[in-house]
Amino acid sequence: MADLSPDPAPDLSSRNPDWWRQAVVYQVYPRSFADADGDGLGDLRGVTERLNHIATLGVDALWLSPFYPSELADGGYDVIDPRGVDERLGTLDDFDALVAEAHRLGLKVVVDVVPNHTSRLHPWFQEALRAAPGSPARDRYVFRPGRGTHGELPPSDWQSVFGGSAWRRVPDGEWYLHLFAPEQPDLNWANDDVRADFRTTLRFWSGRGVDGFRVDVAHGLAKDLAEPLRDIGGIGATGEAALPRVAPGSHPYWDRDEVHEIYRDWRKIFDAYSPPRTAVAEAWVPGARRALYARPDELGQAFNFEYLEARWDAEELREVITGSLATARAVGASATWVLSNHDVVRHASRLMLPPGTDPAAWLLSGGTAPAVDPAAGLRRARAATLLMLALPGSAYLYQGEELGLPEVADLPTEVLQDPVWEQTGHVRKGRDGCRVPLPWTTAGPSYGFGPGAGWLPQPSTFAARSVEAQAGTEGSTLELYRTALRLRRKLLEGETLTWTPGAPGDVLDFARTEVWRSVTNLGTGPVPLPPGEVLLSSAPLPDGRTLPPDTTVWLA
Repeated sequence: MADLSPDPAPDLSSRNPDWWRQAVVYQVYPRSFADADGDGLGDLRGVTERLNHIATLGVDALWLSPFYPSELADGGYDVIDPRGVDERLGTLDDFDALVAEAHRLGLKVVVDVVPNHTSRLHPWFQEALRAAPGSPARDRYVFRPGRGTHGELPPSDWQSVFGGSAWRRVPDGEWYLHLFAPEQPDLNWANDDVRADFRTTLRFWSGRGVDGFRVDVAHGLAKDLAEPLRDIGGIGATGEAALPRVAPGSHPYWDRDEVHEIYRDWRKIFDAYSPPRTAVAEAWVPGARRALYARPDELGQAFNFEYLEARWDAEELREVITGSLATARAVGASATWVLSNHDVVRHASRLMLPPGTDPAAWLLSGGTAPAVDPAAGLRRARAATLLMLALPGSAYLYQGEELGLPEVADLPTEVLQDPVWEQTGHVRKGRDGCRVPLPWTTAGPSYGFGPGAGWLPQPSTFAARSVEAQAGTEGSTLELYRTALRLRRKLLEGETLTWTPGAPGDVLDFARTEVWRSVTNLGTGPVPLPPGEVLLSSAPLPDGRTLPPDTTVWLA
């Protein structure tokens, strides 16, 4: 069996403060990673006990999704205390132990911060509910009188991302804004208390050894709250899709120009530490606007969702890759690449959906309309991953993709916990299918996730996809990731690529340096394999002379 211990990992940040520019970051959704105390919910001790798995992959950092106190109205993104740990997930001591062990293994730690909203159980919001309209307590949030004869209508037509009105009425007749679930009231970032408290939060976690931050809904903080509030007539109501239909920076609550002043203020905090803390924006906005969040005097990086949403099509991917590199370079940032996360259908399933298929409709069918061939989906996912890891910039992996896990699309509706299911009137099934607990062993009530059943049921197929089943198994997806990440560290140089002239139309062929190149066949038939030593292939090369469909190779 091959030596699976991690390569000696120096303190990259002390030797190179720009370690994040081409890092590989592994996202941990704590409630689904590992359950140490047996309550069915993953926890911080579970993460710490399994950190060696992350280290042996060869990644540079782990990103922890929210572990803060929460009523779980939105999977932990409804935060009651942004400087605490949910008692079901552990304690601050457990967090400190996790950070210490991660650093011992050479891993950086990135944590999620949620600045757009709090939980309705946050002390500030409870104070606001007890306070009178117009009070300082209410000004920390967005409260407004309703319209209509008796204030019975919402203050505007703004819509929640999760469905329905973005306004909820309180007993005294006023309404508060929630761009997500009603349990997640939006903060008013024009309020000095809000800004000061968040500075405290950033310093709190930085002081506990956190190396960076992932900023949730980074494009939503600044809002045009001038009276009367502007109706938007459905334009850009629930997300980024319609933003191009309004003048850049002019939407009432998405991607306003004023938001950048907030991040320039944060950058002063990040840079006060040695080495400076890193940050990456979750900003669902078009590329040129997204790059603004990644400027050196703001967050430094922003997630590239154009790449995640691109079809498995060579022309489209070539255009997205070229554009992403150019927009990042224009502001002095590095590009980011991601295929799966806690909010989207896992790419082992998503990439097999026919063009034009709505993933939400596919989920609603239980994954049967259309049916997805798991073997074909895994083959394409492996090719997509090897392509992603060859690109200049940072790659963000989502827990379980190294096992080739597909979306669990057939979860019974009675076990669903994502608020999207109820808020859309059972029209959208939600995101639970990518949050099913990980399988670690081939047997047990939760395949090693914990001593008992997990908070969401796992399919029986998870046994063969478990870490135990794949570790040391030649050709397994887990070993492909381990090998690819080791090779990537050795080959990494520069932040550019050069497209190979004359490559077939269905082939993505580029050189990273004079030393190595990546070639991906996205067509339906085999193509001649370019000359060079094969360093790694996402699938077997039967004759050694041709590159099969849905296959990526790295060549010396």
